[in-house]
Amino acid sequence: MRQFRHLRPSAALALLLLAGCGSPHGQPLAGSETLAPNEILDFDTLYAQNCAGCHGAEGRGGAAIALADPVYLAIADDAVIRKVVANGVHGTAMPAFAESAGGMLTDKQIDVISNEMRSRWSRQEILNGANPPSYAPKSAGDAQRGEVAYKTYCESCHGPGGRGGPKGSAIADDSFLALVSDQGLRTIVIAGRPELGAPDWRGNVSGKPMSDQEVTDVVAWLGSRRSQNPGQPYPVSNHAQH
Repeated sequence: MRQFRHLRPSAALALLLLAGCGSPHGQPLAGSETLAPNEILDFDTLYAQNCAGCHGAEGRGGAAIALADPVYLAIADDAVIRKVVANGVHGTAMPAFAESAGGMLTDKQIDVISNEMRSRWSRQEILNGANPPSYAPKSAGDAQRGEVAYKTYCESCHGPGGRGGPKGSAIADDSFLALVSDQGLRTIVIAGRPELGAPDWRGNVSGKPMSDQEVTDVVAWLGSRRSQNPGQPYPVSNHAQH
């Protein structure tokens, strides 16, 4: 107030009020506007609101696979990742997020999610010159051969018949198989679930990585164990149907 001591009180008050106005009356300050949901292009916000619930904070995994797994990002190309984010996976817990497929995100937002996942979390050296099985199967699988491959590579953790063991969950469980596609099974067999201690296709048997066909056959065997009526352990009687 020292600089205003020679002014009349009314003039000093007016100057103080003017000095406190950083923007015209009634207009928001710069940066204070709230973006509409379809205008948000910040990856952290989009991921937290749409992906983290299943795939975990910062892509570290949760109910679904870890999207920050560089092995997964090495076997799934840009087109695959974008398609899954945009269109979801029919018959599984993975919904479609693109507006064109009934979701809430614009094409630009889908691009931000799919592109930033790779730029942030991929590592070119992760395969160390290895030749991984293809993301999608190249041939039909054989369930009988798959049972043999399962016993070789998977049974020590997931138990006989996929019913669970000391180191792994029951992967032949009706509820699990009802919520995951064959491609989802293939992805897990190849990339593993590192956040759960499950190795990728190279680490099940020391010095003996799974071949592309063995992966395909294991998936065929697991698929053959799906129940037509998951969650119903007992047959429904004719009386109950009426």
